Formats: sequence, C-alpha cells, structure tokens
Amino acid sequence: MTQSPRSKEYDARSIAHHYDVSNEFYALFLDPLMVYTCAYYRDSDGKLEQAQEDKLDLVCRKLRLQPGERVLDIGCGWGGLVLWATQHHGVKALGVTLSQEQHAYATERIGALGLEGRCEVRMMDYRDVPEDQPFDKVASVGMFEHVGKRNLPDYFGKIYRLLKPGGMVMNHGITTNSLEDGALASGIGEFVEEYVFPGGELVHISRVLGAMSQQGLEPWDAECLRAHYAKTLWHWVSRLEARQEEARRIVGEKRFRTWRIYMAGSAHAFDRGWISIFQILGTKPRTDGSVPYPLTRGHVYR
Repeated sequence: MTQSPRSKEYDARSIAHHYDVSNEFYALFLDPLMVYTCAYYRDSDGKLEQAQEDKLDLVCRKLRLQPGERVLDIGCGWGGLVLWATQHHGVKALGVTLSQEQHAYATERIGALGLEGRCEVRMMDYRDVPEDQPFDKVASVGMFEHVGKRNLPDYFGKIYRLLKPGGMVMNHGITTNSLEDGALASGIGEFVEEYVFPGGELVHISRVLGAMSQQGLEPWDAECLRAHYAKTLWHWVSRLEARQEEARRIVGEKRFRTWRIYMAGSAHAFDRGWISIFQILGTKPRTDGSVPYPLTRGHVYR
C-alpha cells in the first residue's frame, strides 16, 4: 500500500531527508544561531548574522512576547527562536522538531546556556503536542511549506486549540504567487521535490488566509518578505561556495551540488516573483470578540 504523503511517518522521513544531513554542513553557511529561514534586512547591505537576529526579534515583537508567557515554536529547527525568546523576552518556550540532528543540537545549546526549565526542545510531531495547557503564543517559522494543502484545516485547527483566548500565532511561510496551488512551482520544482524537499507543497497567500479564518483564527497582520528571502538565499550560496571544499568533505560532491543548485534556484525564484513568503499574524479572539493588540505597529518598528 502506498504511504499517504501527509502521514506522520511520511513527514518524519521527509524532514530527516533534508535536515538530518549534518549539523556541521549547515554550520558552514548558516549564521552562528543556525537559523535556516528568511532573514530580515533592516540594512539592505547588512550582514546575514545581524539580519537573522533582527528576524528573530521581529517575530517576537509582532507576537508581543511578555515575560512569563508560554510560547510554542512549531518546527523549531536548531532552536534559534526558542533560545532568543527565552533569553531576550523572558518567556517559557517549547520547540518541537522531527529532526534528530536538530533536537540533539538544540538540547545541547539549552544545557550549555543554563536554560533548562525555561526552554525545551522535544522531538515531536506538532499534531501530538498536548492541548490541556494552552499557550499564550505560537510561532511557526519555515515549517508551513511541509504541511500540504489538504492538511491546512488540521494544521490551523490544531493551532487554534493550542492557543488561549486572546492568544496569537505567527505563521511565517513560503507561498506561490500562482493562483494555481501546487508543488514547489519555482522553475526547479521537480528537482526540489526529488532531491531536496520531498512532499513540499506551496499555496497562494489567499488560501492561507482563508484556511486560517475557517478555523477561527483572525488574520490581524500580513507582511511580504520576498526580497528578504532572495537576499538570504544568495548569502547562503556565497557562504557555501566559499567553503565548498569543507562541504565536499562533510557531505560529498553530490549533496554539495544539490544544495547549491537548490538554494541558487530558490533565490532566483524569489527574485523573479514566482514564489513569495509572508509573515501572517493570526489571533484567537476572546469570547467577547476583543483582541489584545495595539492600534498601530509602533511596537514592531521601534
């Protein structure tokens, strides 16, 4: 029997295929915080390291993180956001990932920084996160692309149940600019599906907003970061090429070439406008319909 492309088992294998390559390999081109998602360039000529710190803090400010709040990061990667939110905003953070390599790395960092009890990363499917203790805030940064169009109702429904009334979610994910949803239709879609991201599927921003709304989450703010992701990817390509001999030693010629083509092709797709990326802030209104959010964006762009 063919395995369902959106089962937990399939998703676990797909994530392992991409992320359990080698932490040492990813460290060659990522920033010191090991953030593998779109950076945020306050300065158009800025460095990747600063842009990734600015992105992490942008997410935290949009969510209005407050000391003592419980925060969930779905698809937490190597733990950059949960660590940043814990250290700089005083929250109690939980991250979940399906990658063994990421889980081991993040757990080691948490211990080294003495953050046990305030910050935790579990190897767990987001669908299995218990709902008996709802969270104040939920972040999903760079994971949405793995969900799949058919799973959008379950995905946003789970987030709705995980949030307290008045809670907020930041959904940061890649979208297609085509009104025809589908696979990674970026000019290199078949290559990416076969060699890089099995099961990846992109949808138009309108479908994201609709699916979120249908599950009771009210879209409150949306921002396009397409130009930022193109710049991020070109930075990664340059950094990988600068250390290509080390990359070949760690993962071999084939994987080095695959990742270079994938990242350069994706950067080109963002530049051309074939694909995009949006940060969408969703809210779970209180029973009286109110949402505890400021009237302006002053708190975000301070």
